[in-house]
Amino acid sequence: MKPAVFFHNFFGHLNTINHHKFQVMKNCFRVGLYKQGLLHDMSKYSFTEFIPGVKYYQDGNRSPNNAQREAEGCSTAWLHHKGRNKHHYEYWIDISSHKEEGLVGNKMPLRYVAEMVCDRIAACEVYKGKAYTSAAPLEYYEYTKNYITIHPRTRALLEKLLHMLKDQGEEATFAYLRKLLKKGTYCGNRQNGYRGNSRPRDRWQIKPPRTMAARYRRFPAAVPMVRAIWWKTICPFG
Repeated sequence: MKPAVFFHNFFGHLNTINHHKFQVMKNCFRVGLYKQGLLHDMSKYSFTEFIPGVKYYQDGNRSPNNAQREAEGCSTAWLHHKGRNKHHYEYWIDISSHKEEGLVGNKMPLRYVAEMVCDRIAACEVYKGKAYTSAAPLEYYEYTKNYITIHPRTRALLEKLLHMLKDQGEEATFAYLRKLLKKGTYCGNRQNGYRGNSRPRDRWQIKPPRTMAARYRRFPAAVPMVRAIWWKTICPFG
């Protein structure tokens, strides 16, 4: 590689990953993931990932990983990257406990699903530039969804968030993510009796009325006063 090409690729790739990292950080901050926003994709600065990125730099229009794959048959930078960054669903792929199922995707923790969405938005913003729309992350997902290995519940949540992004925009999507992260569950509401990891309850079940004794136990200071009123009512001359 000629020196002029090397310096062009070096600083071009460095600028691309810095720009991407900054966009992800802003998105993560908007949903309350401050530590993850600061530490996102730090492995891209490692020798194993940075040098292939410089060698196969694509002028910031697409990922160098794809170019390395096309040239060498696999991307060593991507293999290194996905094994060190938990916001990629590929990190969570493992051999099933039922050997006949082969490789399966494990359910991702919610905070990494949120970071994954922030990452996908930022990647589309960087590579598409002015052509970016809120539908771009969903369009990219639709292109790849038929051959990815991902846990069914993680897939369902990811699709829901990407459709929400397309239809309602970033503000609504990030507000919903903040709500999920606050609850700590994939489900943002309790419709049809759903209560996170607890056992579902019949939505029409009627709660039994609270007895007077139970109410008194909640307010022990009121018990002497109630007894005094009762005694004066029954025995006014006692």
